[in-house]
Amino acid sequence: MEEMEEELKCPVCGSFYREPILLPCSHNLCQACARNILVQTPESESPRSRRASGSGASDYDYLDLDKMSLYSEADSGYGSYGGFASAPTTPSQKSPNGVRVFPPAMPPPAAHLSPALAPVPRNSCITCPQCHRSLILDDRGLRGFPKNRVLEGVIDRYQQSKAAALKCQLCEKAPKEATVMCEQCDVFYCDPCRLRCHPPRGPLAKHRLVPPAQGRVSRRLSPRKVSTCTDHELENHSMYCVQCKMPVCYQCLEEGKHSNHEVKALGAMWKLHKSQLSQALNGLSDRAKEAKEFLVQLRNMVQQIQENSVEFEACLVAQCDALIDALNRRKAQLLARVNKEHEHKLKVVRDQISHCTVKLRQTTGLMEYCLEVIKENDPSGFLQISDALIRRVHLTEDQWGKGTLTPRMTTDFDLSLDNSPLLQSIHQLDFVQMKASPPVPATPILQLEECCTHNSSATLSWKQPPLSTVPAEGYILELDDGNGGQFREVYVGKETMCTVDGLHFNSTYNARIKAFNKAGVSQYSKTLVLQTPEGGNFETQSAPYSQLVDIKKLLAVAWFAFDPGSAHSDIIFSNDNLTVTCSSYDDRVVLGKTGFSKGVHYWELTVDRYDNHPDPAFGVARIDVTKDVMLGKDDKAWAMYVDNNRSWFMHNNSHTNRTEGGITKGATVGVLLDLNRKTLTFFINDEQQGPIAFENVDGLFFPAVSLNRNVQVTLHTGLPVPDFYSSRASIA
Repeated sequence: MEEMEEELKCPVCGSFYREPILLPCSHNLCQACARNILVQTPESESPRSRRASGSGASDYDYLDLDKMSLYSEADSGYGSYGGFASAPTTPSQKSPNGVRVFPPAMPPPAAHLSPALAPVPRNSCITCPQCHRSLILDDRGLRGFPKNRVLEGVIDRYQQSKAAALKCQLCEKAPKEATVMCEQCDVFYCDPCRLRCHPPRGPLAKHRLVPPAQGRVSRRLSPRKVSTCTDHELENHSMYCVQCKMPVCYQCLEEGKHSNHEVKALGAMWKLHKSQLSQALNGLSDRAKEAKEFLVQLRNMVQQIQENSVEFEACLVAQCDALIDALNRRKAQLLARVNKEHEHKLKVVRDQISHCTVKLRQTTGLMEYCLEVIKENDPSGFLQISDALIRRVHLTEDQWGKGTLTPRMTTDFDLSLDNSPLLQSIHQLDFVQMKASPPVPATPILQLEECCTHNSSATLSWKQPPLSTVPAEGYILELDDGNGGQFREVYVGKETMCTVDGLHFNSTYNARIKAFNKAGVSQYSKTLVLQTPEGGNFETQSAPYSQLVDIKKLLAVAWFAFDPGSAHSDIIFSNDNLTVTCSSYDDRVVLGKTGFSKGVHYWELTVDRYDNHPDPAFGVARIDVTKDVMLGKDDKAWAMYVDNNRSWFMHNNSHTNRTEGGITKGATVGVLLDLNRKTLTFFINDEQQGPIAFENVDGLFFPAVSLNRNVQVTLHTGLPVPDFYSSRASIA
């Protein structure tokens, strides 16, 4: 039972509910907490003034709330319901449960009055801290909300089951553990107090004493207070109104409050709803059982992942160690070659040193001898040996001039290690895919019987081959400019039909199509030649695959719908997926089926329903945009969000360009995505809303909308670009 404890705690005080009341939105509040978060509204917002003006439909009227930004002091126009037109915009706070609540706007009730009996100021309003729906109280105040007796009973049982031991209720100081309970007195006694206060004689001898645990059970089974009518406090609920979905008393029926409503016996409806709840719980129990089994599977996966990780890391370390060992062996071999070259160079230089040393010693000896001969004074003796000495000197000099004084070896090593291929291989070292990659889709087939031209437009249709087993995630259509240029993408998306507008009359265009999925793209289809008419005739003919040409300035017009496969689960689709709304009060995102990466594209959305002034957002997004927040809150969406008075542009939670002028029921919002100029522009009722919203948008974008249950929109596609924009783009 510990897992349901959060269900039993008040979202305002964070404690177990005390005297819980049930709001119309099915959420609960402590009666005291409900009074603490009451605020006063202007006189014009009161139920009495609304009924006087004919706008009130019930005792509780939802407020037209002004919105307060939670992100900056500037008016961004987006946020939770934070106040009223005349109330100070005090930032909201958070309760211990993490739910955003609002500070009290009035003094607490007098100490001698209970929260239920204390007077409530006129024109009071209460905002549910969980769903933020606001209601104006009628003259009954908080007494107009029914008390949740069932929740009180569940809390009592839960608190009793959490009690560790039952204590004596008559001990004056430290209560001792109870040993018995008197069913008649409804009191727990320890042994000393039982002997002193409940002796087994006289009238008390007939009382039944039971063990404390049995007494706890008997307390649980004791009858509880009977729920009374909120309008007639002395009357018990006896019937159930099927239309209003609430218990009523006989006096309510006599007063005609539920005339023409189907009314059934309270006991029968109690049993019926218990049966329905039991059946619903059976299905939920199956889901819970599946979830437990799934958690076991995930925990087993954690263990298996850890084991596989250890094994894989060991294998990786072994493979890297083997590479390191091979590199070390090669390192030793290369070092051996360097050492060999080193020894060779030293040997050559040392031999040359030895040879030069001997030669120099002989030359020095000859020089000293010749000097001594020159000193002799005997001419005849000198002339006898002078010729021979002159020849020896010249011969020795010639020997020194034949490269003897040039080193036979350089000091540089004539070796260069080329390690770039190995470094590149190391950088490219990566894991190979263990499983075979899925195949690319088959080449699409152009359906010639459905392809045609009309005036300055061309419509092309294609399909996957009948025997193809590989699904395609989308298609890429390429067209030339009719003048021998290069092919260019004009459509990227899931649809199998596209109309290209803006072609020249009496021109020949070539088109081709290819499919893609996560594995890659297919081959191109055969080229289709399209002849635009000069007057009103047209023709289509197939051309050889070698005729490949492209487009410069074409505008693609594509039909598409909303995509249920990628939308949030709260989105509700109708009208062949062209109309969407939501089942939640929170904003949810839905994307179009078609993605755009090139060209100029325009589509419109009409507002079919617009209640309570919400903030729907329109724009474009990446395929992986967050689906459970307003469009533009993350960095994967570019949007304009708008209420009934003004609009803002938003990307990555940044609000810019507040512009006056909003939407109502029947309004038309246009979105113009110009990927040639990389801009995104918005229109409301055929008028541009603000400046160009975003620039430098590049990549693949999907049409996107975010809305809640108060909004319903219908998508209109296959529309031409507005005339004034086309003329302005051509001038630019």
